[in-house]
Amino acid sequence: MENVQEFIDIEIEKIKSQVNGTALIALSGGVDSSVCAELAYRAIGDRLYPLFIDTGFMRKGEPEQVKAAFSHMNLQVIDASDRFFEAVKGIEDPELKRKAVGETFIRVFEEEAKKINADYLIQGTIYPDVLESEKGIKAHHNVGGMPEKMEFKGVIEPLYYLYKDDVREVGRALGLAVALSERMPFPGPGLSVRACGEATREKVAVAREANAIVEEEVMEILKPWQALAAVIGKGTGQKEEKRVYGWIIAVRIVNSDNAITAEPLEVPYPILKKIQERITTEIPDAVRVVYDVTPKPPGTIEFE
Repeated sequence: MENVQEFIDIEIEKIKSQVNGTALIALSGGVDSSVCAELAYRAIGDRLYPLFIDTGFMRKGEPEQVKAAFSHMNLQVIDASDRFFEAVKGIEDPELKRKAVGETFIRVFEEEAKKINADYLIQGTIYPDVLESEKGIKAHHNVGGMPEKMEFKGVIEPLYYLYKDDVREVGRALGLAVALSERMPFPGPGLSVRACGEATREKVAVAREANAIVEEEVMEILKPWQALAAVIGKGTGQKEEKRVYGWIIAVRIVNSDNAITAEPLEVPYPILKKIQERITTEIPDAVRVVYDVTPKPPGTIEFE
């Protein structure tokens, strides 16, 4: 980006001119929504209501982290986990699951907007989301996953034409905490797309613990673009001298410039071994860990 401060100034003025009342922003704690929230807050101050929806698909400790990071704003925290698990119940197709999550997001937003008379929804949509949705690669919950009819007067997307690295640059210029501006990408539908097939509570809980382990073991050492764990099915294993049928966890660690393409890292074996030992030891029902060496394309970064 040639002039970050100019971008910030322009977008703040745009938001000021577009919102003459109150607005909601979809705040997940990820890089995109955090940067977008800070931009909007500087534009309209306390007329902005960041809304954190606890879907039940969040990273370990994420609700607590978001509350602490945005306590200076009118942060609204809604526990809608029961509703989201019900929305994806029985759904195995990843596109249908993404769309179910997307529509549930919007319906919750609409209900909360009525409580504060908010007319506008602000989103941290970025350009790779748009490209992948338009090309049919996957429906992002905030683009292809959006329902056709919404009760907001308008949707405002200040980061629409930016790539992830651009967004980080804006975050640094805004003075966001490093933990936010440099945070690893995380899918909008959260762990629902790292629990392949139906996203049950049990499977999502396993994915949450496995993801936390992977991040702890690789982020400081390897500093990858993205590192994740996905629950991809079940297989046989042996624990405490007994044959068991438990979860297979796939680990994916990649580097990328803009998420359009990605290359898997050649992770030193001792690190992979440590990840495997922790996952199969700390997660009782995990029996097997595999490492994904597929680039994007032909694979995608996420498994679903």
